[in-house]
Amino acid sequence: MRLKNNQTHKLLAPSAVVAIATLMLSACGEPPKEDLAAYAERVQAQHQPDIPPIPSMQTFEKFNYAAFNLRDPFVPTVIDVPVEEEEPELFDSGVQPDSNRRKEALEAYDLRDLQFTGTIEQERIWGLVRTPDGVIHRVQTGNYLGTNHGKILAITDTALQLLEIVPEGGGYIERETALSVIEVR
Repeated sequence: MRLKNNQTHKLLAPSAVVAIATLMLSACGEPPKEDLAAYAERVQAQHQPDIPPIPSMQTFEKFNYAAFNLRDPFVPTVIDVPVEEEEPELFDSGVQPDSNRRKEALEAYDLRDLQFTGTIEQERIWGLVRTPDGVIHRVQTGNYLGTNHGKILAITDTALQLLEIVPEGGGYIERETALSVIEVR
């Protein structure tokens, strides 16, 4: 009986798989346990730390509250009556900030965080204002700065004159203020 080459491979393949499986299973024998036994002996021979015993619980005497006819200490003796607070009178001076006006860059800073550093004259007088991050901005009369809608009224060599609109009593009032030059020595 003559087998073709393809049929020979079909017969040899299952027997090769069986031979390889037998070799692999024979390698899975019991590992030596001498190392494990030696490690267990070393651990058991080590000095065990002394652990203090659990402390015994203290017993307390029971207290019976027999003063039922006395005042309960957990009940308030004075009853708080809520006092109605008077609502403050709303003051409306008719002054309001323009909420439709586009905010300028220096209105993001509180007035005390800005420094007036001087003036420069180029066809008109400009004020120089430094922000906390060190950037110097050029401003003119009519510009706004500060968080209270401060409008620049006048620029001098020593100060910026401002008119702020500040909240007060439920409304707004106008307040004049100035941002002065800080001299560096």
